[in-house]
Amino acid sequence: MTEAATAKAAATENSVPDKELASLTVSESINKDNNENDNEIDGSDAEAEEAAGPDSTGQKKKKKNKKKKKGKKTGGGAAAQTTPPSIPVSKLYPNNSYPEGQICEYTDDNMYRTTSEEMRARDRVNEQQLIDLRRAAEVHRQVRTYARSMIKPGVDLADVAEMIENGTRTLVEADGFKAGIGFPTGLSINHCAAHYTPNAGDHVIVKKDDVLKVDFGVHVNGNIIDSAFTLAWNDRYNPLLDAVRDATNTGIREAGIDVRLGDIGAAIQEVMESYEIELDGKTIPIRPLRNLCGHNIGPYVIHSGKSVPIVNNGDQTRMEEGELFAIETFGTTGNGLVHEEGVCSHYARNETNEQPRLQSAKKLLTTLKKNFGTLPFCRRYVDRLGESHYYLGLKHLVDQGIVTAYPPLCDVEGSYTAQFEHTFILRPTVKEVLSRGDDY
Repeated sequence: MTEAATAKAAATENSVPDKELASLTVSESINKDNNENDNEIDGSDAEAEEAAGPDSTGQKKKKKNKKKKKGKKTGGGAAAQTTPPSIPVSKLYPNNSYPEGQICEYTDDNMYRTTSEEMRARDRVNEQQLIDLRRAAEVHRQVRTYARSMIKPGVDLADVAEMIENGTRTLVEADGFKAGIGFPTGLSINHCAAHYTPNAGDHVIVKKDDVLKVDFGVHVNGNIIDSAFTLAWNDRYNPLLDAVRDATNTGIREAGIDVRLGDIGAAIQEVMESYEIELDGKTIPIRPLRNLCGHNIGPYVIHSGKSVPIVNNGDQTRMEEGELFAIETFGTTGNGLVHEEGVCSHYARNETNEQPRLQSAKKLLTTLKKNFGTLPFCRRYVDRLGESHYYLGLKHLVDQGIVTAYPPLCDVEGSYTAQFEHTFILRPTVKEVLSRGDDY
């Protein structure tokens, strides 16, 4: 997820029965496929195949038992997963045997950490956090693998959001603050870089010439995996996607214990600005969106205080052992600065003793604390809880500073933006890129 000078919005919530969609949509297709897969799994393991008549020896062919096929593998090494994914990852990886992320050994002054017995002992102290993070990361990989195969021109972003969020709930076994969605699914198109998710009644149809950023999160016991990717269906945007992917990987490579945040930003900027793109006969330099940043992540807090710039801003703050970071970079064909634009959907509650004066706001605040805590949320999540007529109360909470609103963040209209993001942890012994997958 993204940070624009302050914190970026994101969310989670408890599981509640899904709504049916009125017309044939991506979500309906998923539900239908899920039912078919459930029937395959719950049914008998084999079915009789009728004999096709005598064989060449004159003997009657015997009946054969043919096992029913399970769903296709969806990534992350889960051999028994279905398509669409419907089996919780805890069932696929017994005894907490979730896959490690990408392991990067430290270099230079930190090289000793890889083999140090002291560092290994400190690493073992955080074993449960690693288990939780790897579980959340595996959910993210499997959900996004299926989502990438289903998102294409003609789909409704409202259905895409439901697909990703319902898949996340299922695979992580959503259970309030124990496990669930990390923040609202960001589905930002073209010049909109971040913080757009559909509100109830919004229907945005993906077009072939769109550039779509998909940003979603998963948490287990408040340990959040934040990862994002960009999709485009016109090859002319490939240089933009390549630039941002390369810049994100550069930021991850440069990150480490005692590394200055400004130095990471400088490396990201250098790589990003080495790319250009040709659109409509014009050669356009690719620029970083300089007022968007990566960030560190705390328990149940998507932005925990430190910002990782994507330009050289001279920040001398250092990364520290044990910290969890999301490195995300944004590239644009526009001006390189985002501004707030459009109707807000993302919100997050602040830790404050301030009490609302309006009765409807008091009631809503109780609901927000109970279901989201300090995790961000969107209007759809509040709707899902059965709340209605809450807009006045929500505005009151925002006006009093009890809740912060995070409107969509956009560059100049007509420009195109892209995003890639990964979450990694600076373990005492190695850097582990938890959300890394075969896709990006």
